[in-house]
Amino acid sequence: MAVKFRDYYEVLGVPRTASEKDIKNAYRKLARQYHPDLQSSDAKKKTSEEKFKEINEANDVLSDPEKRKKYDQLGAQWKDGMDFTPPPGGQWQERTWTGGEDFGGGDFSDFFEALFGGGAQTRWGRGPRRAEPTRGADLEAEIELSLEDLARGGTRRVTLMARDQAGHARPKELDMTIPKGMREGERIRLKGQGGPGRGSTPAGDLFLRIRVQPHPVFTQIEGSPDDIEIDLPLLPWEAVLGKEVAVPTLGGPVTMRIPPGSQAGQRLRLRGKGLPRRDGTSGDQYVRLTVVTPRSVTKRERELYEELSKLSTEDPRRTFASTSSGR
Repeated sequence: MAVKFRDYYEVLGVPRTASEKDIKNAYRKLARQYHPDLQSSDAKKKTSEEKFKEINEANDVLSDPEKRKKYDQLGAQWKDGMDFTPPPGGQWQERTWTGGEDFGGGDFSDFFEALFGGGAQTRWGRGPRRAEPTRGADLEAEIELSLEDLARGGTRRVTLMARDQAGHARPKELDMTIPKGMREGERIRLKGQGGPGRGSTPAGDLFLRIRVQPHPVFTQIEGSPDDIEIDLPLLPWEAVLGKEVAVPTLGGPVTMRIPPGSQAGQRLRLRGKGLPRRDGTSGDQYVRLTVVTPRSVTKRERELYEELSKLSTEDPRRTFASTSSGR
């Protein structure tokens, strides 16, 4: 049965002035919504199949500059006035998804449920198909790691949602090795854990792209990802008199000497306490001092503060006075 013509811009829900990026984003959103493998019931799968074919046909034309040019000029007659009809034997177009074509909006489990183990290579339509031996598709996904994970390295077990041979979603556990020295945006390769191959060909690989979780204490220094920084709060007398304090690091707490007369905003360095590098060395950890006032004081403490205010000759705002007098 022929697929009757429908305006491709209307199918994707974009104006005729849409950019390539707009078309690509609209296609991904709709493909994610109507993909038959992502429907919850057989009835919904059947309904979504025709819509899915329509979306793919529209994208095939509008994402190709030459086809789009002809379509804009000739409209429904862009293919010599013929309705779109599948090739002889009912063979439909085959489309393979790789990790670069994520649909957005889905979580980590949704990605694998849609693409892993049979969903990675999706074919739709009826009639005979030619199944040539083809290596499985490489897949890519994001995985969140903490700064501690990057610092320790080692093996970590992750659980993914994959489809079994019957098409049912099942949890799949994989062990992955985190080499020391990995950074944001780099990828960990899991050989043979990608899309299944056809015939006797091997499966593709799975690439996990690293995204570093925000940390409640440490931050990586922009432009220097081997180095980390921490804010260390001090009470006023600790900054004035100096003190030995415990400072957290990725490898555990260490003792650090705060010099007398330290100022808020001053940075101290702990050498080699940053993130490990591939060459076996490590970055540094910087400790930025902050001075905090007590939230509450006793009557005696207030008396001492009042006495100190009378004895002190320090004026932290004297520069304001000199600036005003110079006008």
